[in-house]
Amino acid sequence: MKIAVLMGGTSAERDVSLASGLAITKALRERGHDVSVVDTATGFIPEGEEKDLLPGGVKSAPPSNIAQALPLIGLGQVEQLRSADLAFLALHGGAGEDGTVQALLQLVGVPYTGSGPLGSGIAMDKDVTKRLLRDSQVPTLPWRVARAPSFAYDPDTIEDLVGLPCIVKPSRQGSSVGIHVVNDASELQAAVQDASQYDSEVMIERFAKGRELTVGILGDQALPPVEIRPKKGIYDYESKYTPGMTEYLCPAPLDEEVVAQIQAYALRAFKVLKLRGYGRIDFILAKEQLFCLEANTLPGMTATSLLPKAAAASGIDFPELCERIARSAVAG
Repeated sequence: MKIAVLMGGTSAERDVSLASGLAITKALRERGHDVSVVDTATGFIPEGEEKDLLPGGVKSAPPSNIAQALPLIGLGQVEQLRSADLAFLALHGGAGEDGTVQALLQLVGVPYTGSGPLGSGIAMDKDVTKRLLRDSQVPTLPWRVARAPSFAYDPDTIEDLVGLPCIVKPSRQGSSVGIHVVNDASELQAAVQDASQYDSEVMIERFAKGRELTVGILGDQALPPVEIRPKKGIYDYESKYTPGMTEYLCPAPLDEEVVAQIQAYALRAFKVLKLRGYGRIDFILAKEQLFCLEANTLPGMTATSLLPKAAAASGIDFPELCERIARSAVAG
C-alpha cells in the first residue's frame, strides 16, 4: 500500500507524536509498504530528512509550538497525502486527536486509521467522556470542571464531592501534560491556573491511590491489561517518556476475575464513546474497585508505549500490529 504517516503537528505532544510516527514508518516499510512522512505542521518530509525530525529524542517537558505552521486546510493539498491509499495517524493531542484532522481526511477522501471525528472529539474531552462512562455503568471517579475565562470553582463542592487529595489536569489534553496532585486546598488555585495554560477547561478529579492499569483495544479484541508502576510520584510526562523511570508489567498480575471485568469495562467504554479500529482505555484499581480514567484514541506507538506491549503479550509484534491497524482501516 501507499501510506502517508501523519505525525508531529503543533500540540504539546509533538515530540511524542514524532517518535510514534517514525517507529510506525520503520515498521510499515519493513512490511513492504511505500511510506511517506507528513508532518502536519510543515508538510511532506523527504526520506533523507526524516532522521532530523527528532534528533534529541523525546524531551521530558512539552515542546513549544512550531512557528508559522502549515495551515490545517493546507494539509489536504499535500500530494503525498492526497495520493495515498491510507493515512496512518501518529498524531497526539490537539487537532490530530480531537477529530479535526479526521474530518479533513474524510473531506479529501483519504481513509485513515483510528476513530472518526465524533469518537475522537468525545474521547478528547475528559468531562464528556466521564459523563458517558457514568451513564453506561462504567465506574469513574467524581469530578468537577473549572472553565474559562474565570476558571472559577466552589471550594466547598470540591471538598465535599471530590475531596483531597485530588488531581488537576487540562480537560482536553493528553500525555499527562499539565497534571498536578493537590494535597491541600491552598494549592488548588495555583494548580488550576497552571493547567489552564493548556486548555479552556480544567478537570478537578478525586485522587485514588491504587494500581494503574490500561487495556489496549484492537478491533473488537481487548488485549491483556498492562500495569504501570512509576518509580517516583505519579505517571506524568517525564515518567512516561524517560526510559527507566517506570516499570511495566504485561500481562498485569491480576486475578482472572479482575482481568475479565477490566476487559469488559474497556470494551464497553470503547463502544459507548463511539471509538473504532484501536485505542487504549486507562483505569485505576483502588481498594479492589476499578475506576475508568480516560480513553486514548491514538495511543503512543513508541518503544515505551503501552499498546505495543499489550499486543506483544498476545503474540503480535510491532510491525504486525501496524499492519493490522492499517489493513483494518482500509477494510472499513
